[in-house]
Amino acid sequence: MARVGIIGAGAFGSAMACVLRRSGHQVALWAREPELLDALNLQRVNPLYLQGVQLERGIAAGGELAAAAAGRDFILMAVPAQHMRETAQRMRACVAAGTPVVSCAKGIERESCALMPQVLAEALPQARIAVLSGPSFAREIAAGLPCGVVLACADIELARKLSLEIQNPRFCVHPSHDLTGAALGGVMKNAIGIASGIAAGRKLGENARATLVTMGLAETLRLGLALGASRETFYGLSGIGDMMLTASSLQSRNTAFGVALGEGRSPGRALTEGVHSVAPLCVLAERLRVGMPITQALDQVLNRGAALDGAVAGLLRQINYAARAGTSMG
Repeated sequence: MARVGIIGAGAFGSAMACVLRRSGHQVALWAREPELLDALNLQRVNPLYLQGVQLERGIAAGGELAAAAAGRDFILMAVPAQHMRETAQRMRACVAAGTPVVSCAKGIERESCALMPQVLAEALPQARIAVLSGPSFAREIAAGLPCGVVLACADIELARKLSLEIQNPRFCVHPSHDLTGAALGGVMKNAIGIASGIAAGRKLGENARATLVTMGLAETLRLGLALGASRETFYGLSGIGDMMLTASSLQSRNTAFGVALGEGRSPGRALTEGVHSVAPLCVLAERLRVGMPITQALDQVLNRGAALDGAVAGLLRQINYAARAGTSMG
């Protein structure tokens, strides 16, 4: 039995707490919201983020960050990407040297354009950093439905060890050495999910959505290779697997956001990881001279005031130009 800390009691943190209890571990779950503690500990529910789901017994939720982080065999970081650095820095004095710290956030830091492994390595230099990524809706995980994910770490032996610790018959974990690829796949699937949602909301048809997802995978691959990731990663669970799930389901907040935008409705005030990620992805693409037309079109709409129909028309022109020129965009 391992002593595991989970930082963040949102939907995914709560779901992973269930996974780790099923795998036989002692779980301390840190909740930023004090109003959640009684519900988590007494009723075994998370009314803010996982309504209607009964959580596993034995999850110890608390509001003290140090208590959840200190003395743990490994730690899962399930806070939003834009809060990852600040939360990890608050934990620095509590995390023992050599402790594995696993990012579960699928985002990129806006100010620095850093992926989560880099953010954690800078905030917790004494830790051993890993990434958990793949097609994994929190509600289904918490309910015990089957799921397959990737756990990536530069130290492949540690990746294998953590994979064995976390997995159970309903939660399959595949070890990988490709930190960058696993992290980037989780970021890009959110951006492409928004684009797929816009196509659905604009009633452009399923052909258009399939085209966008295929081109989105190509964008992911180009940027990933420029960052030093492995090509094979993007053909696996943390690449095409996660993108297929996100871009095809309204359970995804990013796709639902895109649908609302495409239908001309307000997507709401709660911004998704994908919305936050689009601008820094475009900065990275420009730095590395990587063509990313879908992501750049999203940036024009979300951050630069471009009209949605104009951005869609411009993207279609690029696709047609590439086809006439015999240049592959996907």
